Order: sequence, then structure tokens, then C-alpha cells
Amino acid sequence: MYSATSHSIHIEVEPTYLEDQSEPEQNYYVWAYHIVIENRGERTVQLRSRHWKITDASGHLHEVRGPGVVGEQPVLRPGECFEYTSGTPLATPSGIMFGTYQMETEKGETLEVKIPAFSLDCPFAAHLPN
Repeated sequence: MYSATSHSIHIEVEPTYLEDQSEPEQNYYVWAYHIVIENRGERTVQLRSRHWKITDASGHLHEVRGPGVVGEQPVLRPGECFEYTSGTPLATPSGIMFGTYQMETEKGETLEVKIPAFSLDCPFAAHLPN
């Protein structure tokens, strides 16, 4: 589990390798990631957009930007949580993801909330020592 808190918004991420959807012989590896967003602050916020940076083991960077998450722009009152699961493929058996959510307060203030960096590691891949 990976976690980070910024602007009183706590993010937890748990990645899972999806062996049944991956095809290593085709250089196609798939992960799901489950995210919990918790508003630990005193003001209501709405998740407006996301920005992901996904890097595979070859150094190839893929950026994803878009409105909301999984088709939603949830509103989180103080103490509320929103959970969702999404996924990403890579062409290598490992990589890393991180990013930000753009939240908006009821007063129209924009907050950039950090999504912690998390590893995408195929459990069957050979690991090289650093």
C-alpha cells in the first residue's frame, strides 16, 4: 500500500498485477490499482481532473490527463471517502506511476493533490540488483 496526504486529502493506492490479462510473450503486462481518496480536511472538495505519469522499465513515459476518474467527478465532504479501481498496461514487466488530482473547493479554489508514486512489478519477472 502506498499513501500520501496533501491539502488534507489522503490518497492510498494498492496496485495488483493481473496475470490473467497479461501476455508476457507479447510484451503486454497489465495492472489494476485501487485508490481510496479521503477528505481529512474541513472543507468540501470536488475532484475535477487527473494527471498521471506512467513510466515503464525502458524509460518510456506515458502521460494521461482527463476529467474526473472512472467517469465521475466525486464531491467529498469532510470525513468522506471515494474509492475506485482502474488499470494500466505496460510493455515491460515493471514500471512506476504517480500523478495529481485537481480538486476544487466550494469557493472555487484549485488544489493540486499528490498521488503517491507506486511500483508496478510483475511477480514473475527477473529482478536485477540496483
